[in-house]
Amino acid sequence: MKHPVDIHVGKRVRHRRWMLGVTQQQLGDKVGIKFQQIQKYETGMNRVSASRLWDIAEALDVPVSFFFEGFVKDVGDTDSVVADVSPSSAQGDLLSDKEALDLVRSYYAIPENQRRKLFDLARVLSATD
Repeated sequence: MKHPVDIHVGKRVRHRRWMLGVTQQQLGDKVGIKFQQIQKYETGMNRVSASRLWDIAEALDVPVSFFFEGFVKDVGDTDSVVADVSPSSAQGDLLSDKEALDLVRSYYAIPENQRRKLFDLARVLSATD
């Protein structure tokens, strides 16, 4: 049976990989494993060891703690871990939308000075009166 933490870590690996536009094959090559193993990690089918998670974090340029963000321990049960459903965890849902991921990738591909102008424009356009 898949453990909720393994599923969450796998989703965070997949989201970060998508954000960077890296394929499973490319990530597997960077950490020295086959892409099928990356697939198993991303679905939570296989548990990621600490050393492998360290390698994946380096390859995806994030701290290891990134993979655990959005998880909180259920205070009533010492063995239970649940996903954080606070507004700050909404980004995880947004990152599962392919269109949103494409938009974010495109945004970061824009030179910084133009990106700042686009950001300011978006804020003005989205402001409600």
